[in-house]
Amino acid sequence: MIFLNSELTNSERGPEARFQIVPMPLEKTVSYGSGTANGPAALIEASDQLERLWRGMEPCAAGIYTTPPIDCEQPLDAALDALAARTEGIARAGQIPVTLGGEHSLTWAAAMGVSRALGRRIGIVQIDAHADLRRAYQGFRHSHASVMQLLVEEEGMALAQYGVRALSSEEAALREDLGVTYIDAEELVMGNITEVTLADDFPEDVYITFDVDGLDAPLMPATGTPVPGGLGYYQSLALVRSALRGRRCVGIDVVELAPIEGADVWDFTAAQLTYALIGIAQGG
Repeated sequence: MIFLNSELTNSERGPEARFQIVPMPLEKTVSYGSGTANGPAALIEASDQLERLWRGMEPCAAGIYTTPPIDCEQPLDAALDALAARTEGIARAGQIPVTLGGEHSLTWAAAMGVSRALGRRIGIVQIDAHADLRRAYQGFRHSHASVMQLLVEEEGMALAQYGVRALSSEEAALREDLGVTYIDAEELVMGNITEVTLADDFPEDVYITFDVDGLDAPLMPATGTPVPGGLGYYQSLALVRSALRGRRCVGIDVVELAPIEGADVWDFTAAQLTYALIGIAQGG
């Protein structure tokens, strides 16, 4: 399957395309609802119904190439290594990887691959209902619930979190200890906040990780851990857009889609979200 297959011209779908879709049907450490293994295929299938015009521009004109899925039947460490190698190769070629998940643990590999290719520290902008800063969860070191702790505390990456509304006391303390930038969902929603400004010392190279449960649960129930009180669709995109102002997007992932049989609207929502993030990375 090919992302946006019905809209791409032959010249826009080749391997030299600026945006490289990487399907990662990972489902190894889920802790509540299941189904993330089906997320990438459902999202890509739904993308066939998208229009190429978005906010007066055509993001796909820069080219979107869909790479083969990462083999997630292999052990977790091997699957993550394969993803890191894939995104590293994409970034070394001057292209932007767009990883479609799959559970959130994949972000460690996708972001590490990009950082290795660039040879420098990058910043992570995270839209999510959860902080994902546990040091381990249910026996998994590379858990969806600990992926940001690995990237920030162990790998030294900068992190800005928007939309969190479910976290432990340990995670709240760790955010302060590690200097994580954050505005949680209640403040964002109640204050109708759509603009954020990253600190001057936040890296210029920014990796966007968007957990679909960052959206309010009625907008996106097709996820393993939906939480009420989340962000609106346009609000979340505006936050990403403002965070990127004056910076460069070097990678994207959209994770934790767990399709609900017979309810394609949320697969389409995730597909539209992915295309919108591509557009924002293009300056839209």
